[in-house]
Amino acid sequence: MTTEIRIVLADDHAVLRAGLRLLLDEQLDMKVVGEAADGAEVLELSEALQPDIILLDLTMPRLGGLEALPLLRERAPESRVLVLTMHDDQSYLRQVLKNGAAGYVLKKAADAELITAVQSVMRGDVYVQPSMTRTLLDDMLYESESHVTASDDLWASLSQREQEVLKMVAMGYTGREIGDKLSLSIKTVDTYRARGMGKLGLQSRAALVRFALAQGLMEDSSG
Repeated sequence: MTTEIRIVLADDHAVLRAGLRLLLDEQLDMKVVGEAADGAEVLELSEALQPDIILLDLTMPRLGGLEALPLLRERAPESRVLVLTMHDDQSYLRQVLKNGAAGYVLKKAADAELITAVQSVMRGDVYVQPSMTRTLLDDMLYESESHVTASDDLWASLSQREQEVLKMVAMGYTGREIGDKLSLSIKTVDTYRARGMGKLGLQSRAALVRFALAQGLMEDSSG
């Protein structure tokens, strides 16, 4: 039986929301469970519904998407935020990933690519508009060339449990899945994750993924 992906839409344009709802609800494994017309409303909805995916516009009244992102991480910590925006701008991409978004898709590509993005983010991957992936590659190259020694030292400073948890977070496992695999409570997993991220100076899962890729940690995570 296919697990249904529960989605909250946040965009101030009602016509666009209607089109997105139609597109998403047509998928057998997706269902729009709520709609928000501004940033404040999406915070309330997400806290109440705890959806799997929050489809978030950046430019909205009352509270913009960039401002809402860190608050969504607090109020709906297990939800994955997929930014859907008109901004084809690398600075916005860097900001949303830094603030914890799991993906970035342009509105002009809101069709089959959006479905692919939702599925990818739901698996725990970080999805970026293909035309903008060069930005991430440049960031990763800079990090790997300029911070390798410092990053090695930081990673070595983590306890074995912190390393295990962060590797699994980077690979896309949820807190519950990590707890099951390591025989830990979700609260303990969250503690290891927060402590490890703090030691590394990282503030989002996207940043952790880039760190893990630059360090080659993904290649050493089969166990």
